[in-house]
Amino acid sequence: MRNHQGVHPRLGATDVCPFVPIQNVSMQDCVAISEKLGERVARELNIPVYLYEEAARKPERKNLANIRRGEYEGLKKKMQNPNWQPDFKAEFNARSGALVTGARKFLIAYNVNLNTHDTQAAQEIARRIRTSGWTIDKDGRKIHKPGIFDAVKAVGWYIEEYQCAQVSMNLTDYQKTLPHQVFEKISELAEEKGLKVTGSEVIGLILKQPLLKAGRFYFEKVGRDLNSVSEKELIEVGIEYLGLNDVQEFDPEKKILEYKIGV
Repeated sequence: MRNHQGVHPRLGATDVCPFVPIQNVSMQDCVAISEKLGERVARELNIPVYLYEEAARKPERKNLANIRRGEYEGLKKKMQNPNWQPDFKAEFNARSGALVTGARKFLIAYNVNLNTHDTQAAQEIARRIRTSGWTIDKDGRKIHKPGIFDAVKAVGWYIEEYQCAQVSMNLTDYQKTLPHQVFEKISELAEEKGLKVTGSEVIGLILKQPLLKAGRFYFEKVGRDLNSVSEKELIEVGIEYLGLNDVQEFDPEKKILEYKIGV
């Protein structure tokens, strides 16, 4: 970690290891597992551990962004603050940083691509849509202003591999905010700037339900009758309208959790 550089916020080499209830396990089970992991990592590997989300022992530690604030570079000083002592204590580990673990709902890592290299445009859109939100007033001061969506974390950046700017998001509760909802709003905000959305991507896995809801939304948008539409068709339409094949192939058998694990 002493030499690591990157765009994404991080607190350590592993950084975050969440446990997510998917099938035949409760959220509380996942909290217990995260606590066991945290205790063992601190004891055996001498890596300080913070608990977050449903496992958080303090309200300010529920949000991962609060724990990450200051990142690895500020971790040593942060650990000296009595309010930010790790939940499972170990000395500052310059090689590995800290680990954050806990239990949370299924998170969708979802990115929307813009037809521009302009990072600032992507950042401005990210500030508009994310839950925390903020804006600049007429005197140039940064002020808090709630964003458009609930349960959305977002940043704007430029992806060299794709040669485009991107609004990169974590949708932390898909029951509150769905991929197609942020996709439509980002498309609208991009058009206001004279830009277009070219497509989107899912990092890791996505549940079937959000894609089914996207398919229903776009079928209804074009006036199609949903009574005779199969699950396969709904998912195909969701993939097509969200442009999930824009920068790399979206294979439902590999990217949809239920299909991948056979449930």
